[in-house]
Order: sequence, then structure tokens, then C-alpha cells
Amino acid sequence: MVNNMVLAAGLAIAALGGVAFVFAGGNGRADARRASLQKTDAKANAAATDRASKKKQITDSLKDLERNSQRKGADLATRIAQAGLPIDKRQFYMISVGVGVAVAVLVLIKSSSLPLAGLCGVMAALGLPNFVLSRLRNRRINKFVDIFPNALDIIVRGVKAGLPLGDTLRIVANEAPEPVRGEFRKVVESQTLGLPLPEAAEKLAQRVPVSETNFFSIVIGIQSKSGGNLSEAIGNLSHTLRERKKMKGKIKAMAMEAKASAFIIGAVPFVVTLLLYLSSPRYISLLWVTQHGRIVAAIACFWMSIGVVMMRKMINFDF
Repeated sequence: MVNNMVLAAGLAIAALGGVAFVFAGGNGRADARRASLQKTDAKANAAATDRASKKKQITDSLKDLERNSQRKGADLATRIAQAGLPIDKRQFYMISVGVGVAVAVLVLIKSSSLPLAGLCGVMAALGLPNFVLSRLRNRRINKFVDIFPNALDIIVRGVKAGLPLGDTLRIVANEAPEPVRGEFRKVVESQTLGLPLPEAAEKLAQRVPVSETNFFSIVIGIQSKSGGNLSEAIGNLSHTLRERKKMKGKIKAMAMEAKASAFIIGAVPFVVTLLLYLSSPRYISLLWVTQHGRIVAAIACFWMSIGVVMMRKMINFDF
């Protein structure tokens, strides 16, 4: 009987302890768990907010760059600098006038027609120097794009080795091939004069107006505002640029067949004219000896030029 009473008392005490644990300790653990979950949610929300802010900064930077590129076109001085020519606008105009006069004199000697010589001279003065300038500018920009990923790799290795970003830019400005060396030297000189690095990188994107320099300017601007792993960001940019280069090569390879077909179609009239001139010169010479022949030849050349322009538009892929 006594043992039963002791057992009942023990069970009652255990029951009371369990109830007390439920209302006291249980609530404490639940509160602690709720607090930890709230901290986890707060960290997740902070990370999401940080990602959203960085994404908004990148979007705003892209919009600003696009707005600036649409607002300001490249003037003559900028195009001369982008071509890497050691001349100014005045010298370019003098060269254009000299080319026009030379062409006009040659046409006047051959045709003895002053209006035709003047027309050919004006067309040569306006078109030929600008054509050469455009070719040199595109060649220099393409060379910059080819070398630019290597320069980014130098920056990544320097930053990972513990060097400041300014020192890695100086290494690129001293060791990289042209035209990357010259453009980064301007960035370093701008920093020496007190210009912040994001603005110097933005000026680089203005001097070399391609997507690669725009991406680099955005990476530098975002890193200067919000921080982050600069070496990882620039390394990802370098990998992206190399993949873009591979894709560009694939597109060029796929477009070679269409370009070859367009070249053959455009060359057929000239080849046929040459063969006819070699076989029957009196027959084909009617196109430039008689007045009606000149009119027909002019109309044919006009329509031929339209066809060449249309074929060029069709096979010139924008990537």
C-alpha cells in the first residue's frame, strides 16, 4: 500500500514537471526557434535585396550607356582618335582636298571633261578619306577586342596576388600590346590627374565604343559602389568575352557560304563584260562609245549597286 502511494506521488510529480516544462521550457525553445527562423529570413531578405540592388545598378548603368551612345555620335576628331592616326581635323581636311584635286586632275586628263572631273573630285574628296578612316577605325577596334580578354586576365591575376587595382592597370598600360596599351595608359593618366576610376573606365568605353568596354565600365562602376569580389567579376567578364569571340567566329564561318555566293553573283556582270571585250571589243564598246550605251551602262551600274547593297545587308550579321 505504501509502495503504491509512493508510486502515485512520483507519477504526480512527473506529470506536474511535464506540464511545467511544456508551459515554461517548451515555450522558450519555441521562441528561440522562431527567433532563429526570423534571423534566417532576415538574412535571406537582405541577400535578395542586395541582389536586386546590384541588378538595378547594372540595369541603370546599361540604360545610361545606351542613352549616352544615342545622344552623342562620334565626331571627326573622335573617329580619328579611334583609328589611331597621328593627325587632327585640319590635317584630315587637307588630305581630303589633296585627294579630290588629284582625282579631278587625273579624270580631266583622261576625259577632257571639266564637269566630270569636278564631280569625280568632289566624290573622291568626300568618300575616299572617310572610307579609309572607317576601315582603319574598325581594324583598330577589332584588334582591341581581340587583345582585351588577355588584359583582363592580367588584372585578375594581379588582384588575386594582392596588388591594388591601380597597379594592375599600370602593368597593362606598360606590357600589353597596342592598342590596349595606349587606351589603358590614358586610363592611368586620367587617374593620375585625379579622375575616379569608374569615370576613367567610362571614358574608355566612349573612346572604344564596343560592348566589351561597356561591360568593363559597368563592372568597375558596380564594384566601386557596392563592393564585392573584383577578381571574380572581371574573371567572369573575361570568360564571357572569350565565349563571345568563339560565337563570333562560328557565325563568320556559317556566313562564308552566303558571302561567297554574293561575291560570285556580284562579279558575274563584270566578268562577262571583260570576256565580251576580249572576244568582241567592237560589240561591247558601244556601251561607252555611244550616248545610248552610256545611259544603259549608267542605269545598269545603278541597279547593280542597289543589288550589291541589298546582298551586303542580307549577309552582314550583327553580333
